[in-house]
Amino acid sequence: MTNQLEPPLTETVFYILLAVRKPLHGYGIIQEVEEITNKRIQLGPGTLYGAIKSLVQKELIELVNEDLKTRRKEYLLTEKGLILLKKELKRLQELLQNGTEKLEVSINDDDKTKDLY
Repeated sequence: MTNQLEPPLTETVFYILLAVRKPLHGYGIIQEVEEITNKRIQLGPGTLYGAIKSLVQKELIELVNEDLKTRRKEYLLTEKGLILLKKELKRLQELLQNGTEKLEVSINDDDKTKDLY
């Protein structure tokens, strides 16, 4: 078994990687993900810190600052993480393109699918 992470990414991992394009601590990541997704995704501490541990081990994010007094740790996307994020975006663009072509719809169509989220 490889220590590499390849697409498809879970939605949680995708948004954590996207959030740490700038240095953020755990609570900051939670807030950034909520903001990006209009509160559709609300990460719990257990989910977040388990994912952070895994992403650090896979060298997709790195610890860039640690305040021992407050115990806050800030994480940042690595080059390897950025490459993976770009691969996932390409995969998602293909999904979107294929879906809209085959269903003959536009992502801007005003229909009931907007009510799903």
